[in-house]
Amino acid sequence: MTGFTGAELIAAMSSLGAGIAMVAMIGVGIGIGYNAGKTVESTARQPEAQGTLLKLMLIGVALTETAGIFALVISIMLLFANPLMP
Repeated sequence: MTGFTGAELIAAMSSLGAGIAMVAMIGVGIGIGYNAGKTVESTARQPEAQGTLLKLMLIGVALTETAGIFALVISIMLLFANPLMP
């Protein structure tokens, strides 16, 4: 027997889960950087399409960022609003 109580084990696993959920932010950063890079590349090739490309880039960044916000919300819920914690 390790001597851990149920509440300590739940708190430890919740912290681990929150950390794993925040790993999703790496993918968000990569996605936004790739999106912006391709937009700059496309603008360099076709400068007259800058307005349209900027609109599309901002929509793509917003959609990509929702995954990061969702991961942040899940992490906060695991740490502070966990229904299994006493």
